[in-house]
Amino acid sequence: MSRSTWYYNMNALKQGDRYAGLKENIRKIYHYHKGRYGYRRITLALRKQGLRINHKTVQRLMAELSLRSVIRAKKYRAWKGRTGEAAPNILSRNFGASKPTKNG
Repeated sequence: MSRSTWYYNMNALKQGDRYAGLKENIRKIYHYHKGRYGYRRITLALRKQGLRINHKTVQRLMAELSLRSVIRAKKYRAWKGRTGEAAPNILSRNFGASKPTKNG
């Protein structure tokens, strides 16, 4: 390992976490809203407080803090109603063929 890499890592360990204050702020917003806020809404809340922060940074910090928002259940959409029923013959038209491939 090169000398510069060694000292770079040693100094990085001494400095500590540069996002410590932001992590606490994210945790407060998350718990205040009872886990309903995801990274997008937390980013907007932080921007309303005057912080300039990228949504990807908030997403990464939430993953580090193991904060996951509540996901709504999907709406059930499988029932398509009554299918296969022919429409009523209101005009009383004869749609039967007298011979094959002939109309009326």
